[in-house]
Amino acid sequence: MGTSKLSLLAETLIGSEIVKLGSIIKEKISQGDQIYNYTIGDFDSTQFPIPEQLEKEIINAYKEGFTTYPAADGELDLRIAVSNFIKANEALDYSPSEILIAAGGRPLIYAIYRAIVDKGDKVIYPVPSWNNNHYVHFTEGEHVMIEATRENNFMPTAAQIRPHVKGASLIAVCSPLNPTGTTFSKQELEAICDLVIEENNQRKEGEKKLYVMYDQIYRALTFGDTVHYNPVSLRPEMKRYTVFVDGISKAFAATGVRVGWSLGPAEVIAKMRAINSHVGSWAPMAEQKAVARFLNNTAAVNNYLVHFRSEISYRLTNIYNGFSDLKKSGFPVDAIAPQAAIYLAVKINLAGKKTAGGDVLETQAEVTAYILNEAKLALVPFYAFGAEKTSSWYRLSVGCCKKEDIVVMLSKLKAALEKLS
Repeated sequence: MGTSKLSLLAETLIGSEIVKLGSIIKEKISQGDQIYNYTIGDFDSTQFPIPEQLEKEIINAYKEGFTTYPAADGELDLRIAVSNFIKANEALDYSPSEILIAAGGRPLIYAIYRAIVDKGDKVIYPVPSWNNNHYVHFTEGEHVMIEATRENNFMPTAAQIRPHVKGASLIAVCSPLNPTGTTFSKQELEAICDLVIEENNQRKEGEKKLYVMYDQIYRALTFGDTVHYNPVSLRPEMKRYTVFVDGISKAFAATGVRVGWSLGPAEVIAKMRAINSHVGSWAPMAEQKAVARFLNNTAAVNNYLVHFRSEISYRLTNIYNGFSDLKKSGFPVDAIAPQAAIYLAVKINLAGKKTAGGDVLETQAEVTAYILNEAKLALVPFYAFGAEKTSSWYRLSVGCCKKEDIVVMLSKLKAALEKLS
């Protein structure tokens, strides 16, 4: 019997490249290999536990019987806590009616796309970036991919976006960016905001506006001199056109706790709430109550973030220094200095090199396999984020990195590189 025909969406949806790579890594680990698995945009909770105070509040909330359906737009006490939190930390002024709570960032992103994008609408997004290609596919929008470059730290520019804004419905951007851990400069984000305002001022009454989805889920994780900017603080008029994605998943190593929030124009938030209510993607009641209490505990929040940032920064900086040393030694590798998030953008340019066994690494996929097999180092190639298959850049995530593994991992990578000619 042949397989049944399903919906066009189901038949054409591309599976996650990261999940596919994860299956290969799990297989190797099950065979006894010691793999330095830096592919996961998540945290090893033995290295990065959630805040102790948040854990206590979750347990207490369950004990207090908060196990029923929450409000469709999120519990009011949490929306008030988020409103106060973002005002204190970002000087952003959003009322509870302009805030939507959901089970992490993904359902919010899905709801933004569903609320704004119609079939055939242009959606502008950079590559590499996380999952925008799949969300455009979900909504049957027109893909307008901006190939971001190393010269601009893989962030899209206003000059690249400008030719495509006519008739576009959505610009989907992320800063700090997954997969690169890089951020928008003030000047570049201002230029993009000015472009959006200019375009919307030209659109007729009743015509759909051009919106910006601004994913800042890694906002709290910036390092060194890096400053996080957002469209609304830079250009207050952008409040009419910006929908934020944020939450606790990355800032508090709480990816499994599933509490995220969107900030945006009340009319957009209301439509997103209606969409999410049908999907049932609200955050659990107990976790909402716990996060509301935790966000109101400013001392606990700040103490956690100071320690957490230093631990992430240590890993990113030491791995970056290791790649820099390899580059200075003449190996064909590179890396961008850590700016934010839990990611390092690294380059391993080995296509055309010959292995000790005489095989030529002809494609980047073969390079990825070689690094995995010889150095036991697992990274996600940028093509998993929409970049060209030939790109020699990778996402290295330190969320599951043990500090004591860094020196060993770098020595194994060096040994693997030395075997090539």
